Amino acid sequence: MDNIKVIQYGVGPIGSYIVKLALEKGFEVVGAIDIDESKVGKDLGEVIGLDRTLDVTISDKPEEVFAESKADVVLHSTGSYLENVYGQLVSALKAGLNVISTCEELSYPFHKHPTLAKQLDKTAKANNVTVLGTGVNPGFVMDAMVIMMTGICKNLTKIQAYRIQDASKRRLPFQQKIGAGLSVEEFKAKVANGVIRHVGFSESVAMIADSLGWKLDKISETVDPIIATQPVKSQFINVKPGYVAGIDQKAYGLADETPVIVLNLQAYIGCRDPCEHLIIDGTPRVDLKIAGGVHGDLATSSVIINSIPRVINAAPGLATMKDLPLPHAIAGDIRHLIKK
Repeated sequence: MDNIKVIQYGVGPIGSYIVKLALEKGFEVVGAIDIDESKVGKDLGEVIGLDRTLDVTISDKPEEVFAESKADVVLHSTGSYLENVYGQLVSALKAGLNVISTCEELSYPFHKHPTLAKQLDKTAKANNVTVLGTGVNPGFVMDAMVIMMTGICKNLTKIQAYRIQDASKRRLPFQQKIGAGLSVEEFKAKVANGVIRHVGFSESVAMIADSLGWKLDKISETVDPIIATQPVKSQFINVKPGYVAGIDQKAYGLADETPVIVLNLQAYIGCRDPCEHLIIDGTPRVDLKIAGGVHGDLATSSVIINSIPRVINAAPGLATMKDLPLPHAIAGDIRHLIKK
């Protein structure tokens, strides 16, 4: 098989990470799409900060890129909400292109968007391609990895997954998304308006529950500020004592009014003990901790790139991480991984 050809749709911080890793792993980047006027018309290598050009010009005309590039897969990273990116996904699928997206709601859309999920599945099948939503969270550490770890249990009664992050190491848009530097009043107002929240928690809870066959009565979420008790700062934001350093968000999957799935994200500037921590109450009991945590931007890019062979080899339609073979790092020649 020839080199696997990819198009990058969305050339922001995450898209730039994805392109760099795709090149490192030997994929051929044949197209790039963005609506930012400051990027359109420029060489992709220049925009993502490489020391060389890639002879790929960023375009704001997706259909033209799809038609001219002869790609195998679109790597999509433009938004978190499925309704906002649905048209972008459909246009790629109708062009006969597989799609892997960082859209958080696409990771398991059946809970909030069953109609759109059905339409995406139908469109993908009609064009003999596959569409997947994934990343590090949702997509791996708080759902796919959780599901995998239940495989050693004879029975289980409760799942708790914690993600404690040092937000100072993340990109500026992430720090803004968690409210770092705001007053408590500003934070609460933005939460009420839906501006501040981590998207994908409900999707992860639903994916876990459906994998286990658990029937939930309700999925609920809470979003609270983490307040700085002393001055803390990142490269981008200074946080004064009494102001918001980050977010404490929880999602609960309830059965008979009892939380059987609990997911908790704490992401804030000044975090001194980042980690991923999974507790499964069952037989045997699982208590798994990844000290230092997982860098979200790098891990998201890695999951996207490592999912390419699985998506290309998958049956046509809408797929989720629980449907595909276990992902692993691409360590050698990528072409042997493609079975179609």
